[in-house]
Amino acid sequence: MLYLFFSYIYKKIQMMKKIKTDFAPRFRADKKCSGLQLMENFFQFNELDVSKERLSNMMNYAVKRNSWINEDPAVIFQFHQSIRLLIRAGYLIMLKESKWVVDTRPEKVSPWVLGLLSEKEYRNPLLVFKKAFREYTLKEFDYFMSGIVYFSMGVYENLPERNIVMPYIHTVKMLDAAHLILQRRREKEMADTHSG
Repeated sequence: MLYLFFSYIYKKIQMMKKIKTDFAPRFRADKKCSGLQLMENFFQFNELDVSKERLSNMMNYAVKRNSWINEDPAVIFQFHQSIRLLIRAGYLIMLKESKWVVDTRPEKVSPWVLGLLSEKEYRNPLLVFKKAFREYTLKEFDYFMSGIVYFSMGVYENLPERNIVMPYIHTVKMLDAAHLILQRRREKEMADTHSG
């Protein structure tokens, strides 16, 4: 039964690979759906810590042989779609924002706060997206996400054929940066309402 399910999923993925879908025009055409709004939507349904843990679990199971993730496939699929939108949101912000709110406070930042971000990235989270999209395209991030979903949900003889560690690190950093951007935006809005 499980074999039939995974062979069905595999056939669907193969069929989807043949269909050329370009999401960029849809995002550009819809003026109401900004990168910030997509990030807000992501964090309305996904908590930062839970998202990072789920992504880590998927990554761990994707590179293990003879094991698969013990999570509802619908939850994994929803998470996959959400992460894809978050990555696109970061891409949109990177394209549209020439400057961002930079934390200029001189004090040393705790390593616990930084996560995987460098101090420079913590002060200017837009750098995370610039670096990620300088190294990988949206299509490559889609391929990475599809790969870890595919390999984490079943037992396969083969492992992912590409290096999936660097896209994984970039994705975790994008989660941190997106959360930081929204947090600073809220703080700025609160400061503006209190001062005005």
